Amino acid sequence: MLLLIATLMLQPLPRSAAPPPPPAPPIVIAHRGASADRPEHTLAAYALAIDQGADFIEPDLVATRDGQLVARHENEISGTTDVAAHPEFAARKATKTIDGETLTGWFTEDFTLAELKTLRARERLPQLRPANTAFDGQETIPTLAEVITLAKAASARTGRTIGIYPETKHPSYFRAAGLALEPLLIAALAKAGWTRADSPVFIQSFEVENLKALRSKTRVRLIQLIGDGRSADGADYAAMLTPAGLKAIAGYATGIGPALDRVIPRDAAGGLATPTTLVTDAHGTGLQVHPWTFRPENYFLATGFRRGSDPAARGDLVGAIRAYLATGIDGLFSDLPEAAVAALAAEKQ
Repeated sequence: MLLLIATLMLQPLPRSAAPPPPPAPPIVIAHRGASADRPEHTLAAYALAIDQGADFIEPDLVATRDGQLVARHENEISGTTDVAAHPEFAARKATKTIDGETLTGWFTEDFTLAELKTLRARERLPQLRPANTAFDGQETIPTLAEVITLAKAASARTGRTIGIYPETKHPSYFRAAGLALEPLLIAALAKAGWTRADSPVFIQSFEVENLKALRSKTRVRLIQLIGDGRSADGADYAAMLTPAGLKAIAGYATGIGPALDRVIPRDAAGGLATPTTLVTDAHGTGLQVHPWTFRPENYFLATGFRRGSDPAARGDLVGAIRAYLATGIDGLFSDLPEAAVAALAAEKQ
C-alpha cells in the first residue's frame, strides 16, 4: 500500500483545462462606407470608413447589362447618380416591378459598365445630410473589383485586415433577368483568393435560396438578413426568429443580420424598451448577430439619444451603440464607423 501511494505521489498532476479564449470584440461594418460623411457606395466613402476604423466595408451589389457587379444601394439609380441629367440616356428611363414594388427610373441592368462609368454619384439623403452634397459629382460608381482592391491596399497600408461585407441585392430578380449575381460574386472572390471560412468576407442577403446556393459553392461566411414580412423568395422573417427558424438558419449561415428593433424594440414614446432574447437565442444555435443600421442623425435615433429638435442634427450615437453592445451582439452596421469604434473603446474602460 505504501508503495502504491508513493507511486501515485510521483506521477504528475493532471493539467487543468486551458481557459477558453476571450470572445472577439464586435466587428464594425461600414454601412455603404462612411455614408454619414460621404455619398454612399463610393470609393471615397469606403476609404473614409477604413480611416475611421471600420473592420469591414459593405458594398451592395447589383449587375450591369454586360454582367459586371457594381456597388449601388438599388439597381434603380436616379436617387444616387446624375443619370437624369444625361440626355443620351433619357430613353433608358423605364418602369419595372422589383420584388413586388413598382419603380420608375433608370436601372443598372440596362447599362453597360462603360456607360455607368460616365455617371457621377450624389448624396441619396440631401435633406438629412446636406454637407455630403458638397461631394456630389466627384465619384463614379465603383465595381466590386475596385472595392476589393481598395480593401487589400488598405490592409497592406494599415496593417489591419480590412474585409468586405457584400450584399446580393434582389438576387431572384437578377436571376430571372439572366444576370445571376452568385456566380459573378464567387468568381470575384476566388480571383481575390477569398474562398475560405476565415477569408475576410461575409456575404449577406435578405433572401434564403441564394444563400443556400452560395453555401454549396463557397465556404466564406454567410449572413441571413432579417427584415419585416417576407423575403422576395417567400421566407417568413418572423418564423426565422423562432428556435426552429434560428436552427434552420444555422444550417447554412454563420449569423443573422436583424433590424435594430429586433434586438431592442422601441416603446410608444420612441425610446428603447427591454431587449428581446434574440441575441441569446441566436448564440444558443451558434449564430452571430450583426444588427443594422446605426445612423447619427436624430431622425434615426431613439428619443433618449437625440440632441435638440432638428432631425438632421447628430445625436448621441455612441450611447445608442453602447446600449446594443450590452446585449452581446457580435458586430454592427453603422453609417458612421468612428462612432462604433468610440463606443467599443468606451466599453473597454
